Amino acid sequence: MRLTKYSHSCLRVEHDGGVLVIDPGIFAEPAALEGADAVLITHEHPDHLDVDAIGAAAGRRPGLAAYGHESVLAKLTGADVTTTPVAAGEEFTAAGVPVRAYGGQHAVIHPDIPRLVNLSYLLDDRVYHPGDSFAVPADTPVDTLFVPVHAPWLKLSEAVDFVRAVAPRRAFALHDGLLNEAGLNFTNANMARLARCDYARLEPGTVVPD
Repeated sequence: MRLTKYSHSCLRVEHDGGVLVIDPGIFAEPAALEGADAVLITHEHPDHLDVDAIGAAAGRRPGLAAYGHESVLAKLTGADVTTTPVAAGEEFTAAGVPVRAYGGQHAVIHPDIPRLVNLSYLLDDRVYHPGDSFAVPADTPVDTLFVPVHAPWLKLSEAVDFVRAVAPRRAFALHDGLLNEAGLNFTNANMARLARCDYARLEPGTVVPD
């Protein structure tokens, strides 16, 4: 499985000839969707779901498949994609990649802001993308965790505790698109010191090392 981290929360997965893209939002580079067979969406916020970009990708790649909660897929009505609704607890295959769905709700931004549905995805029982949540896949070990490190709903201690709860072999920064250089340096230094596993932030377009 070849993993490439793109900006913010976007991850490209190439596996046995198939290409799966997770959360191609408005900050993700267009290259992330090139040749994609399927997209996997955690929730409907635009930094995770760029409807126009997915529609354009579908125009280049007829038969593009989209997976996510039914409330998310409703946003793709105008895009020429094949949709498959997903619920927490389900297992399925997307672009040849085995996937398990976890979670159910977006992390709390503020009590006055309604919570959205958020699904987290475990790929091939190895790689975990939580979207905007702290859902822990307690039923299976995780090798590689992509951990959100900055958001209106998150503080550093929560990111650290989430990594410790999942206890992966290694963790890479996710949801980092709104941090400037000073914020990235501060966050990465503290995450590396406190995570209790190998931790790193990858520049957009970087292939995840084995």
